[in-house]
Amino acid sequence: MNVQPKLIKDCINRNRKAEYELYKVTFSYLMSICIRYTKNQDQAKEQLNMGFLKILTNLYKYNEEVPFKAWIRKIMVNTLIDEYRKHKKQSEVIDFVEEYYENGSYSEQNGAIDKMSAAQIHTLIAKLPPMAQQVFNMFVIDGYSHKEIGEILNIEEGTSKWHLNSARQKLKEMLENLVTPAKLQHHG
Repeated sequence: MNVQPKLIKDCINRNRKAEYELYKVTFSYLMSICIRYTKNQDQAKEQLNMGFLKILTNLYKYNEEVPFKAWIRKIMVNTLIDEYRKHKKQSEVIDFVEEYYENGSYSEQNGAIDKMSAAQIHTLIAKLPPMAQQVFNMFVIDGYSHKEIGEILNIEEGTSKWHLNSARQKLKEMLENLVTPAKLQHHG
């Protein structure tokens, strides 16, 4: 993704052609972020458009010392988090977990994952409960700390850890089910 300073300036000056060009140049990158946080392609496109609008309206704040890709990524992730927060209250009650203890067994790597495509992995992540999916994406993919996740999602740090642990366990079970269905058929 190569965004020239002139293109950014033209977008700040509300040049529609430049805005469309920026959209085309950033679409694939932004979509790859959106698809990780949403359940389907349509929802991802809707979120991308909302995020892109925020990018355009805040473009005048862009500091050229910061890589443009990092800047738009942050806006997109924040947009996705904001939308998640809006819908969270309607769709899910969060279990409060005060204490969490690390368990080393969750750090095992399953060999099946090495043979999977990114789309297959995304499909598994999309099957996670919404809060577990959100925490997993923020921690594993976007590199937020549990403290940051707690502040952003308004949950306790321990609750963030619990949701990550839950997501890892569910993903591990899904991977095991992909690897062992033949074994189950012989026993039943």
